Amino acid sequence: MTACDMAGAVRAGRTTASALVEDALARIAVQDAVINAFTAVFAERARETARRVDATVAAGGDPGPLAGVPFAAKNLFGVRGTITRAGAPKVTADDPPAGRDAELIARLEGAGAILVGATNMDAFAYGFVTENEHDGATANPHDPERIAGGSSGGSAAAVAAGMVPLAIGSDTNGSIRVPAALCGIFGIRPTFGTLSLAGAYPFVQSFDTVGPFARTAADLARAYDVLAVSPPQPADLAGVRIARLGGYFAEGLHDVARTAVDQVCAALGVGATWTLPSAFRAREAAFVITAAEGGERHAAALRVRARDFDVAIRDRLAAGALMPASWYVRAQRFRPVFAAELEAAFAEYDVLIAPATPYSAPRIGQRTIVVDGIETDVRPNVGVFTQPITLAGVPVVAVPVIAPGSLPAGVQLIGAAHTEARLLALAAELERRGVVGAGERPVPV
Repeated sequence: MTACDMAGAVRAGRTTASALVEDALARIAVQDAVINAFTAVFAERARETARRVDATVAAGGDPGPLAGVPFAAKNLFGVRGTITRAGAPKVTADDPPAGRDAELIARLEGAGAILVGATNMDAFAYGFVTENEHDGATANPHDPERIAGGSSGGSAAAVAAGMVPLAIGSDTNGSIRVPAALCGIFGIRPTFGTLSLAGAYPFVQSFDTVGPFARTAADLARAYDVLAVSPPQPADLAGVRIARLGGYFAEGLHDVARTAVDQVCAALGVGATWTLPSAFRAREAAFVITAAEGGERHAAALRVRARDFDVAIRDRLAAGALMPASWYVRAQRFRPVFAAELEAAFAEYDVLIAPATPYSAPRIGQRTIVVDGIETDVRPNVGVFTQPITLAGVPVVAVPVIAPGSLPAGVQLIGAAHTEARLLALAAELERRGVVGAGERPVPV
């Protein structure tokens, strides 16, 4: 049952929020032993919230457009009364508990949704694999020997496995788009600054963005409408102009990723190709800004408790803290240059299409992968196609393509600032045509 269906059934009295919560908790109890998506389950809180929703319905009230829908939140979102883990429990152990829920959690529960748990992530959101030294690796529901992607891997895997129909995560350099692609679900990175970061553990001030995951385009749109302060108006796709990104975005692809883009473009009749000449430099600039701001944020803690940091990120944070200021300044000065390249593209086209990842999910613990005969590191390069777009702060919807017998691949639908409605409508149209979609739950209860 989709989130939209669940909410409709609760509001119509065909089921109860309590029943939906118990079903979600039962799924988590069975499936998470394999997937390891959750770092905390808030069973009693969820049951209490469900009782309030059911009481509202019984009294003839309307709990909201997500009435009774269970959801999960990446553990960098503050949850009232608990310490915000941020994937680094040793470093955050002495932090005070959150005094209130993060804004995104509050908005979802204000619409009738019910938080059931917090999900696994790369430490401090610095990674693309969700192989956490302290909390373990999150497995991909399509093949538990493979990664879920990151850094919001727990949220993506929880949705992909059907434990919850909705989850929220963060995307600094691709941390929603990458796990959505590898787990075969929908995800959105909104225009930078559109959704509130209040109560979310910070990483890179220049790039941090938050957004939802869902198994259907309609659920993704419903969740985004609830989370946005000013929900977008429905978009008309008549006359929409679409191009495929070439050059940088057409190189270093495994067949599964290239085929996914081919299928989406063929379904939409896309024949045009557009090249962003500075895409490689955009990725370099995003890399420098991320390292510098992340390193500066954690420099004080690194000086006194470096051993408490996840080994996978400790040295990168330290290197970022020591990065020459001139590198950071030059990277920031390059941002408007790349933004102008994208503006030129959007003067000609409304939507740009690109792969979300260069390959399907690697194995857990896999350190390198061969692409075009060249061995490359997995951890930094899963996000090779998401990171450049980060620099411009424009919205992206990741849509899943799952071919029979293959692991999922994802495609980025990229638009100009504040065109989320158009991207969500295009995702829904592709789903309606059967080109994209999450399909059946890969892991049964």
